[in-house]
Amino acid sequence: MAKKHDELRPEYKREDLGQGVRGKHYQEYQKGTNLVLLSPDVAAAFPTEEDVNEALRALMRIAQRSKPAINESSDIRA
Repeated sequence: MAKKHDELRPEYKREDLGQGVRGKHYQEYQKGTNLVLLSPDVAAAFPTEEDVNEALRALMRIAQRSKPAINESSDIRA
């Protein structure tokens, strides 16, 4: 039976990982953060959180302006 190649150092110790902080991300989680996975091509075009948000806000403004206005003259009522 062949021996598995183990890439982990045998000298790893818990102390090497530092001290954990309980609740480190709790406040951010409470804000209702929404995570999404971007496709690689989209991530390349919008590499930062700010870039993604700016692009989506611009799209929202365009969508708002493109909504057809409700015109009373086009209201068909009997």
